Amino acid sequence: MIEDIQAAIPLGFFLAFMIGPVFFVLLETSIVKGFRAALAFDLGVIIADIIFILLAYFSSYQLLENLSNQPGLYIFGGTLLAVYGVITFSKKPNKKELETNSKTPLKNNYIQLFLKGFLLNFINIGVLVFWLGIIIVVGPNLEGNVNRFFVFFGALIISYFVTDLIKILLAKRLKGYLTPEIIIYIKKILGIVLSICGIVLITKGFLPKDKLNPKQMIEEIR
Repeated sequence: MIEDIQAAIPLGFFLAFMIGPVFFVLLETSIVKGFRAALAFDLGVIIADIIFILLAYFSSYQLLENLSNQPGLYIFGGTLLAVYGVITFSKKPNKKELETNSKTPLKNNYIQLFLKGFLLNFINIGVLVFWLGIIIVVGPNLEGNVNRFFVFFGALIISYFVTDLIKILLAKRLKGYLTPEIIIYIKKILGIVLSICGIVLITKGFLPKDKLNPKQMIEEIR
């Protein structure tokens, strides 16, 4: 099991730096709203990942096969993500409020931030497909042992979470250098990134089924 943990830690570290909507929103939340807000957001993301891993474990290849035949899920999730990006980009922040927030601590709704992290990760069907692919590739090495499965993915999630904490702390250091104009600029960039990620998901939904073939995806990963 020590070998499983050693194999999981580098993978968790790598996953924490995968570029996607959650990566950018986590950094933006840390910079603008602080450590606790980013932590609440990240816990929502982690819970969504755990649910995806459990779904993937108990359904395995069959679910991946079904997802490849349901491109509408990509279109639905991508549309939600793109709309959220457009709203983030077009929303006009109150400069007076931003100036006040830079001088006094923010009063954050941590439950709302937790749900935001959970939903932002959960609507991205590509995340579920990714975890399914990881399980199918890693599964044979774990020899179907349930204990080894939970040790491996437990270590992976913990290393992923610890790396996220480091990212949050590093991003938080930038808060002292922020002006209201820079905060607005960050939010505009974030809106563009989220919209692009949404468009990418929508595009996957319109790809021919053979492009979403799970066997081909797994072979490419191997």
